[in-house]
Amino acid sequence: MTPPTSKTIFVLNGPNLNLLGQREPEKYGTSTLDDVRELCEETASGLGLAVEFRQSNHEGVLIDWIQEARASGSGIILNPAGYTTTSIAIMDALLAAELPVIEVHITNIHRREEFRHHSYVSKVAEAVIAGAGVHGYRLALEHMARLL
Repeated sequence: MTPPTSKTIFVLNGPNLNLLGQREPEKYGTSTLDDVRELCEETASGLGLAVEFRQSNHEGVLIDWIQEARASGSGIILNPAGYTTTSIAIMDALLAAELPVIEVHITNIHRREEFRHHSYVSKVAEAVIAGAGVHGYRLALEHMARLL
C-alpha cells in the first residue's frame, strides 16, 4: 500500500452522535456535532492537518468510510458510540486500514454500565480518550499529529 501524501484525518462518529446537544446533556454536554466539527477543523488547521468529519448511524457506512480513509487518509479518529461494544466488523476494517487509530468517547465508558466497558475498537487503537467531553477530540487530533 502506498502511503497517502496528504495529512487528512478521518474523524468518524457513530450512531446517535447526530443528537449531541439534545440527547442526555447531563452526560454528553450541550455542544452539538457541528460544534465538534468546528473544534476539529480549527484544531487540525493549527496542526497542519486536514479533517474529513463525518457521522453515520449505520455500521456499513462507517466501514465504507474506514476503507476510504485507507486509500486517502493518514489516520482515523473514531467515536464508535453504540458500536464500541458490538462491532467486530468495524474492528476488522480498522485493522485492514493499516492507519493509526485513536478511539474517542465523550463520557468515561468505564464509569458507566458494565456492558460499556469492553471495546472492540480499543484492541486496534493507538490511544483511547474517554471522559474528557468533546475536548477529547482536540486531544485526539493533537496526539494524532504526534503520531504522524
